[in-house]
Amino acid sequence: MSTNTTSGTKTYVPCTLQTCPLSEGIITYQPNVGANALFAALFGLLLLVQLGLGVRYKTWSFLIAMSCGLILEIVGYVGRVQLHNNPFISNALPRYLVCLTIAPAFLTAAIYVSFSRVVHSCDARCSWIRPKTISIIFMTSDFFCLALQAVGGAITSTSGGDSEGAKTMRQTGVNIMIAGLSLQVVSLFLFILNAGVYAWRWQASAGPRQETLILTLPGIFISSVTIFVRSAFRVAELREGFQSPLASNEVSYMVLEGAMIIIACLTLTVGHPGLCLTIPWKIPRSISLQSRNVDIRAAIARGFDFVCVLVKFTCTQPKGTREATALVLHPPAACQMRVNAHGMTGHVPA
Repeated sequence: MSTNTTSGTKTYVPCTLQTCPLSEGIITYQPNVGANALFAALFGLLLLVQLGLGVRYKTWSFLIAMSCGLILEIVGYVGRVQLHNNPFISNALPRYLVCLTIAPAFLTAAIYVSFSRVVHSCDARCSWIRPKTISIIFMTSDFFCLALQAVGGAITSTSGGDSEGAKTMRQTGVNIMIAGLSLQVVSLFLFILNAGVYAWRWQASAGPRQETLILTLPGIFISSVTIFVRSAFRVAELREGFQSPLASNEVSYMVLEGAMIIIACLTLTVGHPGLCLTIPWKIPRSISLQSRNVDIRAAIARGFDFVCVLVKFTCTQPKGTREATALVLHPPAACQMRVNAHGMTGHVPA
């Protein structure tokens, strides 16, 4: 607010572009309407596509995570459009700062869920971590990132005023947001490392190949890297402060924030797991295998050419739980695991 003094009395006038300098605004520049509206429209279009694909293929957890992230991106860029005519609107700060800060946390949750399904679909033996454990570990980290960013954003956006106490509270909020973003950077780095090792081991293995995964795996990698770049940029931006040259450069923001997230969402849409995976989306909660142990390697050592395993399992689906039985043939080259099942061994006829 600007201050006018009349006869010894101070009156506070709401800031506008005519009464206050931009340096007193939420951001120190007027956001470009066209660019920000374009980003909002693109996120809206991607949201519609994600809704259609998610409902069709029943990829509910992926759909929820992507929808939350895309909706927050839309709200955030609409808030930036509003800041063009009046960068001093205090209620635009939560929409702009908080929404655009926490939105990628939902997108990374979608990445983690999708990757766990890829591991389950391809060859879980090539992964250091079980498919469900991948989701649990990285989504737990994602939850803490989201919580820190949301709390920090809330503190920052509600600490108005120019008093020393308000400035201290705002800086505290910024520091909490930096902690959340830094944790997100570390988590994404570890995830990219884990996914890279899995892809290398899977490519080197003799397991079956799914041509449809040519879109999903690169999509996961590209989206992870772009969100990693974006999070590193936001850490640097917030660390220098809202009045820093980096925070005052809209081109840098639109490229390293907006464009990175657009690329991430686009690759997660083109490589949508519903389009690419050939297994049911929901990983079975339990697999109940039949009675006795069969050591496949021992069977091969005894001279058998193949091992055929009869597996009975329960699968939880949207319409209820059903039982199924699968007859799995393990060629000798792939028989490096121990299963709990009724086993059958034999020789290939000459």
